[in-house]
Amino acid sequence: MSLKQQATKGSDVDERLAALITNSNAIRAIAAAVEGTLGPKGLDTMLVDKFGEVIITNDGVTILTTMEANHPAAKMLINIAKAQQAEIGDGTTTATVMAGALVSEGVEQALKGVPVTRVIEGIRAGVGEVLKQIKEKAVPVEVMDDPILMRVAMVAGREHEDIARLVVEAAAMTGREKLKDPSFKLSDTVTSKEGADNEVFMGLIINKERLSKHMPGEVSNGKVLVIDDALEPEEIEDEALATEAGFARYQELQQQFKENLNKIIEIGINVVLVDRGVDSYAEEVLTDAGIMVVQRISNKELRKASEHTGARPIKRTGLKKEPTDLIKYIGQAQKIYEDEKLEHIRILGGLGKPMATVLVGAATEEVVGERERIAKDAAASVQASVKGGVVPGGGSLELALAREVEKVRENVRGMAAYGVDCVVEAMKRPFSQIVANSGFNPLEKIGDVTAAQIKEGKYSLALDCDTGDVADMFELGVADPALVKLHALKAAGEIAEAILRIDTIIKKKEEIPNNSFDKEFDERNF
Repeated sequence: MSLKQQATKGSDVDERLAALITNSNAIRAIAAAVEGTLGPKGLDTMLVDKFGEVIITNDGVTILTTMEANHPAAKMLINIAKAQQAEIGDGTTTATVMAGALVSEGVEQALKGVPVTRVIEGIRAGVGEVLKQIKEKAVPVEVMDDPILMRVAMVAGREHEDIARLVVEAAAMTGREKLKDPSFKLSDTVTSKEGADNEVFMGLIINKERLSKHMPGEVSNGKVLVIDDALEPEEIEDEALATEAGFARYQELQQQFKENLNKIIEIGINVVLVDRGVDSYAEEVLTDAGIMVVQRISNKELRKASEHTGARPIKRTGLKKEPTDLIKYIGQAQKIYEDEKLEHIRILGGLGKPMATVLVGAATEEVVGERERIAKDAAASVQASVKGGVVPGGGSLELALAREVEKVRENVRGMAAYGVDCVVEAMKRPFSQIVANSGFNPLEKIGDVTAAQIKEGKYSLALDCDTGDVADMFELGVADPALVKLHALKAAGEIAEAILRIDTIIKKKEEIPNNSFDKEFDERNF
């Protein structure tokens, strides 16, 4: 019997449960959209827009954020997935599947007559116990050459060995201290390009070309000036320009601009990176001086270029400074050149903060986009492993913790125990879905693995998805970052609680603009 049939059966079911069931169905639909991608045998999803543009992906957050979803509860779940992606960079599918399971189990208990507040109380207790257990069982990664990092990259990178090696090498280049920096994301170092060869290097890419082909295409021992502005004369209002004083001011600004360009040349700057546009006169002067200029660089890339070269960004008004002061704003790099085939600029060996770049390539736009998503997931997982350690994957840990959560029941008051049961069932869900996606019977395999875990006393036992046999995930090299598990379960618990607490859905009235209301009021009363 479906949830909807149960809710409408007899008068004993409170009508207020209708809102809960409506929201639950929306959550289950979203979870169903991504659960088929879970595990090593998970399949891809094709997303098609109205213009026929296609995305083929196995990435949970890409599916969730690209699919059409109009239900408010569905949007809430998608927002949780976005938060998981922003915080950790991986685990969105796990968070979504767990949330769907928690909500479904919670609604089942509510339909049996358990007060929703007691269900929520039990879910909180169960989730809290699981979070504590995951932290205790996390195995720290002490050194950057630990083989487990390669295995984590392989799992998160869907067994793409070439991508996994690039990511692990980039992590080693970046260093443990930088990876633990909360403001740094290794996944941001990943970029992709059609026709590119896979590589990792110390430096960064700016996805722009030099302003003119007559400028040098390669600069050694680069002295870099970063202009966080336009490289143009200061502007003057048209009204002011019509006056004698305004025209005089215009001529003064033009002369000042020419002097500023001469200062750039005199102090030996040979690369200028500009946030916005470049004046045609400046282009001509700097081309003649043999200076490479790159314009309209994204704010993110410009900031990274500043950090890597050690340059201090400057506004156009700052170019008035004396040459001795301007020198303090200059950054340096061993080599800066334009890759004409890939149509981008590379900055290598900056004297500022070291940065690694992972470049992945493929033959077509659709494939290269998916390979970039795979590499970003792998990078995020490797960084999370360095920060918080690893746990066995394949759903093994969740299955073991389901038994630990059952013990919490003894210390929970009254009907809140039914909320604990929701967590127990939800913890079994990732393993069941991985098994189902691999073509095996989940009920049979849960029994086999549970019995083996109890017999051998090992929480790392799960299913070898190739053979269907019980296997040790650590021995197979199947490991997940503990932080991914922690944040996924925390996010799932939060969204489940938020959805279960809603017992009424009310449509907001449409607001009438003030001016329309005033006009209507005037017409009625005068």
